[in-house]
Parts: sequence; structure tokens; C-alpha cells
Amino acid sequence: MPMPMISLLILTPLKLIIMITIYKRLSTFFSCLHSGYLSPVESLHGFAVKIGLEQDVFVSGCCVVWNVMLKGFVHMGLEDEALHLFSEFHRSGLHPDHLSVRCVLTGVSEGNNKFLEQIQAYATKLFVHNQTSDVYSWNKSLSEYYQAGDHSAAVECFIDMNRSEVGCDSVTLLVSLAATTGINDLELGQQIHGMAVKSGLNLDVSVANSLINMYSKTGCLSFARKIFDGMEELDLVSWNSMISGCAQSGLEEESVTLYIGLLRDSFRPDHYTLASVLRACSSLTAGFFHGEQIHVHALKTGIIMDNFVSTALIDVYSRAGRMEEAELVLQNKDKFDLASWNAMMFGYVICNNSHKALELYNAMHGRGERSDEITLATAAKACGCLVDMEQGRKIHAHAIKLGVDLDLCVSGSILDMYIKCGDMEGARTIFQAIPSPDDVAWTAMISGCVENGEEDFALTIYHGMRESGVAPDEYTFATLIKASSCLTALEQGRQIHANVIKLDCASDTYVVTSLIDMYAKCGNIEDSYRLFKRIDVQNIALWNAMLVGLAQHGHGREALKLFKNMKILDIEPDRVTFIGVLSACSQSGLISEAYSYFHSMNQGHGIQPEIEHYSCLVDALGRAGRVQEAEKLIASMPYQASASMYRALLGACRVQSDTETGKRVASRLLALEPFDSAAYILLSNIYAAANQWDQMKDARNIMMRKNVKKDPGFSWIDVKNKVHLFVVDDRSHPQADKIYDKVEDLITMIKKEGYVPDTDYVLLDVEEEEKERALYYHSEKLAIAFGLIITSPSTILRVIKNLRVCGDCHNAIKYISKVSQREIVLRDANRFHRFRDGMCSCGDYW
Repeated sequence: MPMPMISLLILTPLKLIIMITIYKRLSTFFSCLHSGYLSPVESLHGFAVKIGLEQDVFVSGCCVVWNVMLKGFVHMGLEDEALHLFSEFHRSGLHPDHLSVRCVLTGVSEGNNKFLEQIQAYATKLFVHNQTSDVYSWNKSLSEYYQAGDHSAAVECFIDMNRSEVGCDSVTLLVSLAATTGINDLELGQQIHGMAVKSGLNLDVSVANSLINMYSKTGCLSFARKIFDGMEELDLVSWNSMISGCAQSGLEEESVTLYIGLLRDSFRPDHYTLASVLRACSSLTAGFFHGEQIHVHALKTGIIMDNFVSTALIDVYSRAGRMEEAELVLQNKDKFDLASWNAMMFGYVICNNSHKALELYNAMHGRGERSDEITLATAAKACGCLVDMEQGRKIHAHAIKLGVDLDLCVSGSILDMYIKCGDMEGARTIFQAIPSPDDVAWTAMISGCVENGEEDFALTIYHGMRESGVAPDEYTFATLIKASSCLTALEQGRQIHANVIKLDCASDTYVVTSLIDMYAKCGNIEDSYRLFKRIDVQNIALWNAMLVGLAQHGHGREALKLFKNMKILDIEPDRVTFIGVLSACSQSGLISEAYSYFHSMNQGHGIQPEIEHYSCLVDALGRAGRVQEAEKLIASMPYQASASMYRALLGACRVQSDTETGKRVASRLLALEPFDSAAYILLSNIYAAANQWDQMKDARNIMMRKNVKKDPGFSWIDVKNKVHLFVVDDRSHPQADKIYDKVEDLITMIKKEGYVPDTDYVLLDVEEEEKERALYYHSEKLAIAFGLIITSPSTILRVIKNLRVCGDCHNAIKYISKVSQREIVLRDANRFHRFRDGMCSCGDYW
């Protein structure tokens, strides 16, 4: 919008600067009015009055400014104010245009008949005037609205111009295409393209360039490329538009290829060219090589001084991990440039040097330099990486002070920072303050709940996300599936799986891998394997999930067969693969194969065995009865043995009745964890099995003297998407009477089949009969009894227990599976147990 020449002449230099600022901020001015957020508008108006600009020729003599105010009043329902302003507009000596009239007519109720008749009369007069207006007049109005940032008004102006049949020229098409791009209206852009072809103006280089820009920015890059390839004459803007379009659309290699083509056609790239192609380079593996060459060119031509180019170079070097080169670019800048500092900070974060990122932020803050949304978002991300809550809170306070704390980018990073620092209460406060959370914010909250052990709340957040209308993406689903795995909520997991299919995310490898893992962890290895068989993807994480799942469920030979298929398909195994392979060997009693695979890790694949791999080998040896060999392996390994490793070996000593080794192992375990109740219980069971009753009593007396409490055990079963939790002797369930009657019936039935209660697992000093009754009501038995009552006879029962299942319950459940003719899957702290026809998949070793 060209300023009236008289205004420019009479303005003082200070007023001229302020006036240009106000002119440039018209789009923000309009946005504030449109959203009903009046504070910035009122502040700007007050400032204009204070310096005497309210009556200035430019402020009061510009149709665009009047129309912006009219739109604001109408949008906020201030009808009387809108009518009053329209009257003032008319009396000012200016002529309200077609947009002014349309705005008021659509915003005024029929109760104001007098005003409506006057406005309609004016509209008729205006229509006649518009019919006689020339292209220049229309182009002037069109340009004014576009330059004021009111793209919608510019488009309306173009449509009215088209209806007036006054015709158009290249200026009309250039401005209307720019406005159409601004509101992302592809359909209208295509119509303007048709007008350009019909009038022959599509052959104009500037019009063709605008068409390329429009198609690129509205997501139709193929149309843009077709126009580009069909142009008889290309200029630098043509090349720049295409290079930028490819870079912004994820076609980085094509963007670089176009840049090379530009050079071959002897064009000299400008700052826009280099900034665009450098953006493409930052996303390419070979981008650093191209970036260096472009850097040399920028130095030779002096374009390096352009802020966009230097910032893009810093980004290229940062993403390539070349922070020294990025620092040199920043140091060679003459003055502070916020974008470059932001790029440098972000570079340090992605290069895992968040300390340096915060040093930059603090240096900026100390020098009094301004920060923007990107600065604060990056600084908050750095605090999250460092788990620096104190600095994070300061950045949050700074964001509030600047009024950008509710910006989605800033609030998302601050939310993530609170989550990474483990402050879920703070994270919830931030999340609830965000007016309209996007999918990133919702997913961050869900992920944070899962990471901090609040899986139940994660599912609640997900339901809120669905109700808000925000669609989850692949990462959201993968996180939710992980929550279902942690809760072992099979029915919930199935519902999420259904949503995955509904929202067309079922082909994502990450999601499928999470589903395979979820079904396996929820005890449904059949559905896990069926899903795996349907997916023809050679992805190591996906194959690992299936292999480990099979091993955990006792299907060792099937897991090893899967591993052989991996080798045939040239899928390179990793450390997780070998955990699954060694577990499978353990389940199948294949000791020599376990040793062979263990040694092949380093020799054949360059993978150094870790403590988890040693644990699998110890488990395999213990299961095979070679407890002393396992003890020697622990002593010789390059790691300090973990408590879980000693606990597994102690369990093997119990099975093998190896009292001497058991005492040594228990001694080492208790040295690591003096209050581990499982160690005392296992040791006393070892003594009991060897008929060493005095030693058994001593072990239990020591346990009581040290006040070692047995960890509370609880079991749960998921029925019809509801989790039912039980503890020992639990009578809180609404169907407790039925459950206890069912337990009594089951005990009677299995005793007839040969079940004998193993009272060695009762630590209470009571009569034998009381010990037996104490065993009957363990949490897993109660959960199974409830499952038998509430589910159909064909349903597989899936029960989860937080601790290792005791020997008596394990034995009892074998008999229950036989008398009830039910398959029962029990997941305890050690492994999965699949009970069927009186047998368990673990081979009575756990």
C-alpha cells in the first residue's frame, strides 16, 4: 500500500519511523481484533494518541485501517460501534469500499432498518461506480489489502473485481496469487491459473513464478514442477521458487540438484538461493559436503553477511555435529543476530551438549539481548536434557514475563522439561493452561505419564485427546501401547489396536513393534505371533520383539527358529536379539548352543556381552542343574553380579536341593540386599527340602529379628476392560463370597487329583491346618477363581502377579488347569507360566 506522498513529507523522522512500524503491524493489529484480544490494540492506539498520530493523514486517511477496525467490531458483536465507525468513515471524506459495505451488512441485525437502507443505497451507488472503475483502481485496492496483511480481504477484492468484468493484468494475478497463497486456498489458485492461461498471461515470467510459489506452498509441488519445466524463459526467481519449494516439501535432494542446475545455467545465486538450498542440506546425510562448498561461495561473494544465509550455515554444521565450524560462522558476524544464536543453541542441544546451549542462553540474557519463542523453547529443551529443574523454572518465568508461555512451541518444550525432570504435577499445570493443545502436547503428556509410572493417567489423557478432536499420530499410539503393556491391560490394548487400524497407522513399523510387544507382555503370544506373520518387514526391533516374546513364553525352539530366519534374511542381530536367543536356549535346555551363541556375539558380530547376557547364561546353567558352573561363571565375568542374578541362581539351588551352594549364594545376595525377603524365603525352602529344619528355623528367625518384611503380593486380572486386583485373604471384592466358595471347591477338586499343600511356604508359626488355609487364599488363587466365575468356559485366563509365584500356588494352578479344563497364563516377576492340562510351560523351573 503506497503511502500518500503528502504524509511522507509532513512527518517528522521519528513519526515516519513509528508510522512505518504501525503500517507493518497492521496484520498483527487485525489478528488481535479478529481473536478478541484487545490489549495490544489498545496499547497501540494509546501510543498513537500520546504522540499525536491519531489525526495523522495516514492513520485517519487509509481505507484499510478503517476496514480493519470495522472487521474487529463486527467480529466481536459490537454492532452499534461498527455502525458509528462506518458513519465516521463516510464523513471523513474517504469512500467506504465494497469490503466496508459487505462487512457492515453481514454484521448488522435487521433491527437497524434505517441504517441498513442507507447502507444498501450506498452499496448500489458503489456498485455502479465499481462497474466504471478501471484495472488500475482495482489493483490499487487489491495491493493495499494484501500489503496490510489482510489476505482474506484481498481475495474478496479480487473476486469482486472479477465479477465487475473489468478484466485483469499481470499485477492483478501477481497480487491475487500471493493473497491466495497466504490463505492456502488451492482451489482459487487453480482458478487464477486458468484465468492466466486463458488471457495468455501465464507466459509472463513473473506470473509463472507466482504460480510456482502458490503450488509449492499449497502442497502441489508436482504442478509447480510442471510449470517450471514448461517455462521458455527462466530467471533467478524461477529457480529460487523451485529450490525453496522442494526444500520445504521434504525433497531435499531434488532441491540440491536444482541448485546445481542453476549454476550450470550460469545464474549467480543470491542470498535467497543459498538460504533455501542450505535448508535442504541440513536434512541430508551428504549435506555437510554441499554446505562447505556453498559456504566458500558465500564468502567469496559476500553473501555470508546475510543473516538468513549465516543462520542456515550454522544449522547445516550443527546437524552434522561440526560445532567448531558453526561457532566460527557465529563469531564472524558483525553484530548480534537472534536467529543465528537460536540456531547455535539448537545445534548444541542436538549434539548432546546442552550445557553449552544454556551458556549461550545465559550470555544472551546477561547482555540484555532479546529472546523469542524459539530461544525459550530451545533453552527449556536443554534444561530437560540436563534434568535442571532450577534453570528450567527460571526460563518458564522468563516466558511468562514475555507473554509467550502459552505459545505452543514454548509451552510444549516447558511441558517436556517438567516431565523429564519428573515433576508431573508441574507438567499437568502447564498442560491444563494451554488453550488448545496440539497433538505434540497431548503426546508429550501421555509419554510423560508412561515414563513416570502413571500409565493409568496416560490412558485417561488419551481419552481426553480423543474427546478434544485431536487425532493421535504413530508416536502417540506407540506410547499408549507401551502403557497398556506396563499395565498388562489386554482389552485396553485391543481397543487401541482398533483405533490404530481406523486411523490408518497400522503400517507404521514402530506401532506394529509396540503391538507385538504389548500382546506378548499381556500374555497373548498367539495374537502377537499372528500380527508378526502378517507384517513383511525386515526391521530388527520388530523381529526382536517377537523373538523375546516367544522366549519369555517358553517357546524357546520357535524363538531359535526365528533367529535362523533372521540370519537367512541378512537381518543383523543386536544386543537385544542375543538376550532373546540366550533366553530361548535356557528355556529349551540347550547349554552348548547357549555357549556357542554367547561366544559368537563378540567374535561374529562385534557385540560385547553385557550383564543381561551373562544373566541369561547363568539362568540356562541353573535350569540344567549346573549350579556350581553357574557360580563360577558369575565369579569370572567382568561385571559385578546383580541381586537378580544371585536370586535366579538361588532359585536353581532350591530346585536342585544344593544346600551348600545355596548358602554361599544367599550370603552374597544378602550382602547386596540385606532386607531382601525373597532371599530368606528361598534359603529356608532349600533347608526344608533337605530336611534341615533347624537351619530353616534359624533363617526365618534371622528374618524376623532383622524385621525383614515380605513384600506385599498382589495379583490382577483384566475382564471386560476392567482390572480386578486381589491381595492375600482379600475380601474387599463385591463378589468375595462367590470367589471364596469357588476357591474351596477348587481345593477339594485338586486334592482328589493329588494336590498336597506345601506349607513350607508359610512363614507364620501356626498349626499345620492354619498354614494350609493360609495358602488357599493367596492373591493369584483368588484372581483365578474370579476369572473362572466371570468368564466363559472357552476363555483363556490371564493373571498378573507382582512377585515370584510361590511353589504351592504354582503346583495348585497346574491342578486347577486340569480340573477346570482351562488354559491359564500367569505372568509373575520372573517369567510367563502357561498352564494347560496339569503342565506348565516353565517345566517347573522359575
